[in-house]
Amino acid sequence: MSNPVINRNPNILGGTPVFMGTRVPVRILMEYFETGEDLNEFLDQHPSVSREQAIQLIKQVTEKLTADPGREITL
Repeated sequence: MSNPVINRNPNILGGTPVFMGTRVPVRILMEYFETGEDLNEFLDQHPSVSREQAIQLIKQVTEKLTADPGREITL
């Protein structure tokens, strides 16, 4: 991928996956969704994350989960 969305660096938040160019952990977006918040609320609260980054992450997760319907997925 030419434009990575996630950065995982041991020098940034101890290696927690964050949105590239930010210190915003990826898990926070998922927590917003879990609590019923929407993407706009997340973006309002985390202006260093672009809409494009968030949407690209959602697309990547969706692609990984639906890539091979015959393959068992463990979460």
